[in-house]
Amino acid sequence: MTCRTLRASPRFLPARHRAGAVLLALAAAFSLAGCDRKGGDTAVLAEPAPPPAPMQAAAGYGGGAEMRKEARMRSAEESSASPSAVDQSQDGTPLQRFLAVRQELNVEVPAEQLADAWGKVRDLCGTLKCELLSSSLLRETPQQPGNAMLEMRVEPADVEKLLGGLAGVASVVSHTTTSEDKTAEVIDVEARIKNRTEFRDSLRAMLRDTVTKRTMTDLLAIQRTLSDTQAELDAIATQRKVLAQQTSKQHIQIQFTARRALVSSGDGYSPMRNALRNAGSVLSESVGSLITFIAAVLPWLLLVVLPVGWVARVLWRRRRAS
Repeated sequence: MTCRTLRASPRFLPARHRAGAVLLALAAAFSLAGCDRKGGDTAVLAEPAPPPAPMQAAAGYGGGAEMRKEARMRSAEESSASPSAVDQSQDGTPLQRFLAVRQELNVEVPAEQLADAWGKVRDLCGTLKCELLSSSLLRETPQQPGNAMLEMRVEPADVEKLLGGLAGVASVVSHTTTSEDKTAEVIDVEARIKNRTEFRDSLRAMLRDTVTKRTMTDLLAIQRTLSDTQAELDAIATQRKVLAQQTSKQHIQIQFTARRALVSSGDGYSPMRNALRNAGSVLSESVGSLITFIAAVLPWLLLVVLPVGWVARVLWRRRRAS
C-alpha cells in the first residue's frame, strides 16, 4: 500500500461543495498519519547530512572573518578530540614513551695531556652516530689552569662506545644523568599534525571543486585560510623535528679539567726552602710597593711640605735676629 498526499483546493470548487472538500482533506491527513505510524511501505525522505565545516563556511560565507572563525572552531574541536597518552594506553596496546635523556660528565686529565684527550674524544664522536654541538679548549697559562668542553648528541646505541673511549683518556670525577618524559607532548603534536593535514586537504578539495558556485570573495577567503593552515602545519612539523632530536638522541656534555698535584709536608716540604724560593718575588713586590708609595707622596711633598718648611725657616730667622 502506497500513501499519497491528497491535495484539495476548496477555492476552486463551487460553494456548496466546499464543506465536503474540507472533510475530504481532513480524512486524507488522518490517512497519512496512519501510514507514517505503520512505516511499512511509506517512503520517508531522510534529512540530508550537513556538509563538512569548511564547505559550510564557504557556502554561507559573508566575509573572511567568518571563514577564520569557522576554522578556529574546527581547530578547537579537533584539539579537544586529540587522543591522550592515557586514552591510548587503555586499549591494551603498549604506549611508546619518548624520553629526552641528558648526561653531564666532569673528567680530569694531567695538564700536559688536556688538549690531547679533548681531541681524541672529539675525533671519536666523528666516527660514531654523534652530532657535535659545541666544543671549546683553553690551554694552561701561568695565570690560569687549562680546561676544555664538548657538547654532543649521540645515538643511544653508541653512547657506551663514547663513554668507553672517554674512560681510556680521562678519569671521570662526576657523572649526572637526567631524563624528561616528552610522551604527552609528542602525542599532542602528532595529533595536531594529523588534524591540520586533513583540514588543509579539505580546503584544497574546495578549491578544486568546479560544481559548487562560489564568488571571488569566497575563493579568496578559502585561499587565505589554506595559507594560514599550511603555515601552522609547517610550524608544528618543525616542533616535531625538534622533539625527535631530543628523544631519539642523548645529549652529552663533557667538561675537561686539569688534574692538580697535591703536595704534603711528609714529601720533603720545607718552609725555609719555600721561603728562599719565593724570596725574589717577595722582594720585587716590596720594591714595587715602595715605588708606588713614593709616587703617591711626592706631589703632596712638593705642594705642601716645602712651602710650609720655607715659611717656618723665615719665621725662625726673624725671631733669631730679634
